[in-house]
Amino acid sequence: MVSVIIRNHNERDYIGFAIQSVLNHIPNAEILVIDDHSTDDSLEVVRLFNNRGNVNLHIIDDYTPGKCLNYGVTLTSNETILVLSAHSQIVKMDLDYVQNKLKYYSAVFGNQTPVYRGKKITKRYIWSHFTTEGDVVNMHSTIEDRPFLHNAFCFYNKKDLIETPFDETLSGKEDRYWASDILLKGKSYLYTPSIEVNHYYTGNGATWKGLG
Repeated sequence: MVSVIIRNHNERDYIGFAIQSVLNHIPNAEILVIDDHSTDDSLEVVRLFNNRGNVNLHIIDDYTPGKCLNYGVTLTSNETILVLSAHSQIVKMDLDYVQNKLKYYSAVFGNQTPVYRGKKITKRYIWSHFTTEGDVVNMHSTIEDRPFLHNAFCFYNKKDLIETPFDETLSGKEDRYWASDILLKGKSYLYTPSIEVNHYYTGNGATWKGLG
């Protein structure tokens, strides 16, 4: 069984695709939507799924990415946790492979295909990390000069998230700092292209540099 944490803030155009992709690819998933006081109708979209599996909605105050995720972890019922962006849609999944790898790694994150207004775009800048050439242990970013992990589509062992929570003071890149902390503890994480999401463009997306 898998618990899925989806962070939401005004994601009405995409969150339905994210939730439906979980239902399509991860049987009996527990889905936790943690909302940062959205002002659009994205919560109405979430509520459409009330009869489509175990979808739970929670509101958080004083939002930071790390605080949101740490709070979500406290609500989960399963030992395998997926952190999924509200504007990511799962298109390829090998859950058995992931759960086997989680016996040896603290986290397993997957391939991302950037999609801009329906068009798959060239993987420039940060997207260049998401290769299809095979698994990578403890991926390091030469662009950022630090360990690279990405929370748009990442599986975790719950015990590792409890022992090493995300930094709640950060406004972003909490995943990279978490990866650094894990390495300092002598643990490892894995990138695999055997699982994949489409990651849709949003106007305030920090990852979207170098469109083309």
